[in-house]
Amino acid sequence: MVQPGARRDEVVGWQGDALKVRVRAAPEHGRANRAVVDLIAVSLGVPISAVEVVSGHASRSKRVRVLGCGAADVAAVFGSPPGSAHAGDR
Repeated sequence: MVQPGARRDEVVGWQGDALKVRVRAAPEHGRANRAVVDLIAVSLGVPISAVEVVSGHASRSKRVRVLGCGAADVAAVFGSPPGSAHAGDR
């Protein structure tokens, strides 16, 4: 879940099974999508080229692919989504 036009770029946390992020960029001409890619890449310590918005380009709900990064890597950085098998392992 993406909130464009925020005061700062940040990963807020899990909302159900979706990671909520806020980005300063406006949702115009792909700016918010690029900001999401940048934020996820920096947060996970992967190259920007490894992160791609694969669906939801014009929506707040997006699906993002991160090459070379598995669920355990995501959980290590952002925690596990509530109700997941690893939620109690934080």
